[in-house]
Amino acid sequence: MTVQLSYVDAGELYLTWRWEHDPEHPRVLALPRERVTPPLTALTEALPTPRPGESAHQALTRALAGGALTDRDRECALATNLAAALIPAQLARELEAAGAGLHLRIQPSPSTAQVPWEALRVDQSQRLVHHAKVSLLTPATVRNAPARRVSARTGPLAAVVDPPTPLGRVLTEVPAPLAALDPLDRDSLRAALAEAGRFLYVGHVTTAAHALEARLHLAQGPLSAADLLGWRIPNRVALIACESGGDHRYAEPSGLLAALVHGGAEQVTATRWVLPTHAGLTRLFPGFLAPADVLATAVLAVHEAHAEADPVAALNRWQRAEADRWESTGAPAHTPLVWAAFGTAYAPG
Repeated sequence: MTVQLSYVDAGELYLTWRWEHDPEHPRVLALPRERVTPPLTALTEALPTPRPGESAHQALTRALAGGALTDRDRECALATNLAAALIPAQLARELEAAGAGLHLRIQPSPSTAQVPWEALRVDQSQRLVHHAKVSLLTPATVRNAPARRVSARTGPLAAVVDPPTPLGRVLTEVPAPLAALDPLDRDSLRAALAEAGRFLYVGHVTTAAHALEARLHLAQGPLSAADLLGWRIPNRVALIACESGGDHRYAEPSGLLAALVHGGAEQVTATRWVLPTHAGLTRLFPGFLAPADVLATAVLAVHEAHAEADPVAALNRWQRAEADRWESTGAPAHTPLVWAAFGTAYAPG
């Protein structure tokens, strides 16, 4: 069973949901701001995304050198409070009654755009991702646009993995399965995407005041969401870069996700917040030890998920495993700062 949840900022936070098998009976609830603001503020304070007036280094230091997502008990409390504020009792009862095979498709509002829905703690040691498949719902104006075209699932992989840019590298070492891929620059990317079935990008994304100005950084200069309009986009896309899935933070959903979906993508995995690199975690996260580059491990998990028949389910499976390791050990290598940053926009043709 599949349910669509939409959060809307209009003074209070409004939640509407409808079951896809029963679209004529939607539910609507107002979630009072005094209820949702404290946990959402606590989440903002725990994330490495810069707040107004804060530098990137200050934000990373705040989040990694003692933020709530660096401590298992504090993170569990935050994830529990978020679930209590954003999943009202009526909805919780309906989700429980749905049983196995549940799929949640969630359209966040700007105030809830960085909520790690998969990580919400809805039961003792159980996250939302333990109970359901969780994906993101793109706005109807994007997924149902008359000019939207949906690409075939067949075709090769087009990849841009940690390109050399003035912003620096994000990986300590490119994972072996990806090291042999032919690198693509801005000049060759459009032609490669026209034939590809999948696109993997690992690198830097920068955001701006307008969603259309979000940019992928390539070896020969940046590529904005506006630049991508009119390009043929592969069926599956993974953007492993800081705030690459930031469309929902804007009032107008016209960023990278919208451009990719409009151009042909059915599944786009991207990140909600600034992704800390392995070097940043090692330097700033007290007691951080990991046998391998944590971000590179996440890259491989996303890459392998997109090779499967159901990328959303495959990525959720990896997130469940990481959540279980975090719950059982509290080891910094399994911090939700990394695995909970990812969400997949699912927009079938």
